[in-house]
Amino acid sequence: MDLKGKVALVTGGASGYGKEYCKELFKHGCKVSICDINTDAGEDLLHQLSKTAKDRVIFCPCDVTDYPQFEEAFQTTIQKLGGVDIVINSASVMNDRLWELEVDVNLNGVIRGLLLAFRFLGRDRGGPGGVVVNTGSSCSTHPFVSLPVFTATKHAVAALTRSYGDQYHVNLTGVRVVALCPSPTEAALSGDPRKRILSGEYEQAWQKDISSTSAIKAENLGKALIEIIQKAPSGSSWLVESSTPPKEIVLFS
Repeated sequence: MDLKGKVALVTGGASGYGKEYCKELFKHGCKVSICDINTDAGEDLLHQLSKTAKDRVIFCPCDVTDYPQFEEAFQTTIQKLGGVDIVINSASVMNDRLWELEVDVNLNGVIRGLLLAFRFLGRDRGGPGGVVVNTGSSCSTHPFVSLPVFTATKHAVAALTRSYGDQYHVNLTGVRVVALCPSPTEAALSGDPRKRILSGEYEQAWQKDISSTSAIKAENLGKALIEIIQKAPSGSSWLVESSTPPKEIVLFS
């Protein structure tokens, strides 16, 4: 896929993984819709990117747990940027103390994003087809014992990607579905773990989890995204750790 001129809608696009995705897609010539619940951070990134090409980037307030607002983000993107070709379901929560929100963002939010992508991009609905990238996690191959709910949501994302990425759905919709599964960022691994683990008794498990985890480098994350958008077979999931190239992970035979 030639990315120049393509329109990418990125949830959680104002910070973390999503911010890096927005910057990399913009650098490769995409029009970018930054979709995030954090208005201040979204406006800041919009200001940064619009310095070079104001007509290629917008910000849409978007809470992925709110279907009508999520739908509105798609509609606004289509209206202002001329369509949607790529959807990056990047919004994520890594905090088992907020496990209900974690499930609603990490899994339900991805489901909402996929269904909206099929609705607006699907050829069976008159759309152009396209690509959906779901952000999973390296914990699909290295479970975080200290964060069981987070780990479960990311395993579910891989399963959802495998199912909706099947050739049956590709033939029907013209939409490829893949998953990028990065290790956590340094920021995600820092700070007081007791604010994210469900029980103080899990702190030893947390220390063991992070001791065997290589934080992802921002520049590597962006490169990995571009590579899987262009080359990854639909239904596949790709592990990205530290500065190594993406490696396909096989969770289902």
